[in-house]
Amino acid sequence: MKNSMRPCALLALTLAIGSAQTYAAETKRVDVMLVGGGIMSSTLAVWLSELEPGWSMEMVERLDKVAEESSNGWNNAGTGHSALAELNYTPEKDGKIDITKAVEINEAFQITRQFLAWQVKTGVLKNPRSFINSTPHMSFVWGDDNIRFLKKRYEALQASPLFRPMQYSEDPQQIRQWVPLMMEGRDPAQKIAATWTPIGTDVNFGEITRQFVGHLQSRDNFSLKLSTEVRDITRNDDGSWHVEYKNLKDGTTAATDAKFLFIGAGGAALPLLQKSGIEEAKDYAGFPVGGSFLVTDNPQVAQQHMAKAYGIASTGAPPMSVPHLDTRVLDGKRVILFGPFATFSTKFLKEGSYFDLPASTTLHNLWPMVRVGVREFDLVQYLAGQLMQSDDDRFAALQAYFPQAKKEDWRLWQAGQRVQIIKKDEQQGGVLKLGTEVVASKDGSIAALLGASPGASTAAPIMLDLMGKVFKDKLASAPWQDKLRQIVPSYGTRLNEHPEQVMQEWRYTSEVLQLTPPPAIDPAQPVNPPTHIDAVQQKHLDSDPDLKP
Repeated sequence: MKNSMRPCALLALTLAIGSAQTYAAETKRVDVMLVGGGIMSSTLAVWLSELEPGWSMEMVERLDKVAEESSNGWNNAGTGHSALAELNYTPEKDGKIDITKAVEINEAFQITRQFLAWQVKTGVLKNPRSFINSTPHMSFVWGDDNIRFLKKRYEALQASPLFRPMQYSEDPQQIRQWVPLMMEGRDPAQKIAATWTPIGTDVNFGEITRQFVGHLQSRDNFSLKLSTEVRDITRNDDGSWHVEYKNLKDGTTAATDAKFLFIGAGGAALPLLQKSGIEEAKDYAGFPVGGSFLVTDNPQVAQQHMAKAYGIASTGAPPMSVPHLDTRVLDGKRVILFGPFATFSTKFLKEGSYFDLPASTTLHNLWPMVRVGVREFDLVQYLAGQLMQSDDDRFAALQAYFPQAKKEDWRLWQAGQRVQIIKKDEQQGGVLKLGTEVVASKDGSIAALLGASPGASTAAPIMLDLMGKVFKDKLASAPWQDKLRQIVPSYGTRLNEHPEQVMQEWRYTSEVLQLTPPPAIDPAQPVNPPTHIDAVQQKHLDSDPDLKP
């Protein structure tokens, strides 16, 4: 018996040694490894290529193309989130509107605009109209309580120069000029109100990602591996990270050792972070929420609407579920999307596995998940209601915004998955965090981005924040500081407190990105903006038929 076992043991040992030698032979070393080929990883890679051009980088993506999951233009709303229309960023507390979050979101998007403008100036991005387009942002409400809230919100926001271009109206004729499609067939007795901001944007984050990665591939010290799935992440004795992965097309395996590892894999970021074994990952769980949209590409309909018109979310609904009727420019074509309608799947990615949610559940995060499920009962009820909706229910929701919509013009599209953060909390057991969060190890050698909204539109400032955590000394150095201010002129400045600089940056980014210029107003004076489009804006609209309603 002993003799018969020897050949088997020898064979097993030989295979094990051969496997180890295969990984060892193919293990490469890089300064930075990026898991995920979306807007977050590509934005970080572009930042680092500017700040440390000598660093070697490798990006791995599970799908056969970059930007095919959440960054794909069809899998997100494409809003350049600036809190111009999103009412959830200005909660009412004790009778007062709190604009703190709105200012924070808007300032973050100003960094994004400057970051994109720099990439255009330096040739990293080509043809701004291919990835960003001027699209007015609008809040649209009905009913006495909602009108009262919107007017109060508008008045509160006028204290900030960032929101000075915003206009408010309860006049149906004025609102008809802004969004004729939404007013045709509407009951004239219905009380409505709207705010309208001409300098809003629609952004194709997928196109930005593709152009970023295309530029990075032209560099000798950057490599991209597609159809490659990360299988394991372990820590080396020298503090670097050993990442093992498999090519999903030919089945070959390889590994990379990285001094710094970034996990920007969307919904898959949490389970990958858990593989690392770092203590910080134990505090988190994820809850997946999907979304679908009604879509029309009928040109006779699409050409009648030029706005991102946001309403008010249902009670208990997450911020990502605020209904909005959006003009989009996708694949070079103007379309309109309405939604989102919440969907549920245990997948963490649109192209993920149904085992994603159960596989990410551990002894450490199970209790926080249970506590959130009990406390957030309104959210549970909302999701249940959404899942029970029929096609007629969804179409009725559309008609509240577009009264004369015809069913034959619209189709239902399943967009991407979003994994909301559940974080351990000492007092409450667990809390639901409806935003994005950078999770990094204490030594800064590994970091991941978890969460959803506002997501892609603030990729540049989010990655700037990440670098402040993991490259703290570098960020404080003179070379990095000088370069950061070259890329983002307002870096380190609270634009909300510097009205003249707000106007300066708006004019600069509008010119470079070919966007509607800001209206001719004095940012230092909190006055009611004009209810008409000024001459400079009208000239821009006249020269661009895509911007006309």
